Amino acid sequence: MMIKWKIKRFFRLLNEARLNIKFQMKATKYERILSMTSICDFDYPNMYIGDVKHGLWLIEKGIDLESLEALPGGKTACIGFNRKEQKWYGWSHRAYHEFGIGDVVKEGSTCSSSGYLPEYLKVHPEKDLSLPVGFVAKTLLDAKKMAIAYADSVS
Repeated sequence: MMIKWKIKRFFRLLNEARLNIKFQMKATKYERILSMTSICDFDYPNMYIGDVKHGLWLIEKGIDLESLEALPGGKTACIGFNRKEQKWYGWSHRAYHEFGIGDVVKEGSTCSSSGYLPEYLKVHPEKDLSLPVGFVAKTLLDAKKMAIAYADSVS
C-alpha cells in the first residue's frame, strides 16, 4: 500500500514540475511572477493568485498578470484585464465572465446582486458592490466595475 502511495505522489510531483516549467516558459515577460506550488507576485506578496494550473488559465485567456487585483479588502486575485480584447475579467473558483464597453447589467444578472443576505447588507452597506439593473459600461472603468461586481457575487 505504501508503494502505491509513493508512486502516486511521484507522478503528482512530476506533473506539478511539468506545469511549473510550462508556466515559466509562457510567463517569461513577467519577471516579478514566481511559480512553485502557487503563483507569487513579488510586488504584492499578500495577494494569492492561484496555483500553476490557474496561472496557465490566466495566460491562455490573455489576462495580463500585472493587472490582477483582489476585491476591496480581499487577498485573492479575482479580476484582470485582457489588453487584446479590451475587456475586464471577473472570476472565482466557480465561474468567470468578461466585460467590455457596451455591456449592460440585466435583470437577474450576477452583477446586480451582491450574494449577501439583505439583513447583512443593512448592517454592512459598504459590502454591497452590486450594480443597478440597466447599468451600461461606457468606459473600461465601468467594465472593471462590472467585473468587480461579478467576482463579488460569485465568490
